[in-house]
Amino acid sequence: MRAGERAYEAIRHEILDGVLGPGAVLQEVEQSVRLGVSRTPVREALRRLAADGLVEATGRGSIVTEISREDIVALYELREALEACAAGLAARRRAEPPFLAIRDRLHDAPRLLAEGEAGLTRYFEIVDDLDRAIDEAAGNPFLGSALRSVHLHSARIRRLSRHNPERLRAAAAEHELIVEAILAGDPELASHATHVHLHRSLTNALSGASDDEASPPAETGDRSRVA
Repeated sequence: MRAGERAYEAIRHEILDGVLGPGAVLQEVEQSVRLGVSRTPVREALRRLAADGLVEATGRGSIVTEISREDIVALYELREALEACAAGLAARRRAEPPFLAIRDRLHDAPRLLAEGEAGLTRYFEIVDDLDRAIDEAAGNPFLGSALRSVHLHSARIRRLSRHNPERLRAAAAEHELIVEAILAGDPELASHATHVHLHRSLTNALSGASDDEASPPAETGDRSRVA
């Protein structure tokens, strides 16, 4: 893997996992020393992260973008439009084997969620695989491209629910209902199940957003980009 790719993946992972929180300053010299690469790969990585909307350039260096409550609502508005559509298309165009396998794995979700961080990581791998399976089954490359961007930012917000066991168990059941609807070939049910899941996830994300994790919405038109 190229140095620029390594730097990008390392910083991106830390932002999505909350290690580098909103407002963290990323200076080229410090990051190059920390990551053991030259400044050029770090500069390349920061440009890519800015294109992703995860950092923004300032006079002090690059800064991890803020997450306001307004941003969270805006992201979920987009998620509902895209993911409900994708789930409906997946139900129409599905290939059963991937969804049968994911359904079997979701049966194990309660046990995984009781195992702490290691189990939680494995559970979110199932969720990510479900997202990819729906994207592929939908069979629309333009929709898939938009969903990949949405999923990137959703992963950053998802950590707000990591320590809410009740919500995680409910979300696992909601994911299973989406899978069942797709396997049944029912586009309306798949879209509705996705809508319900996202509505409940939004409610939880907003209730879990603390002052440290989400800044208040800006009062002017110059608000933070969705992150």
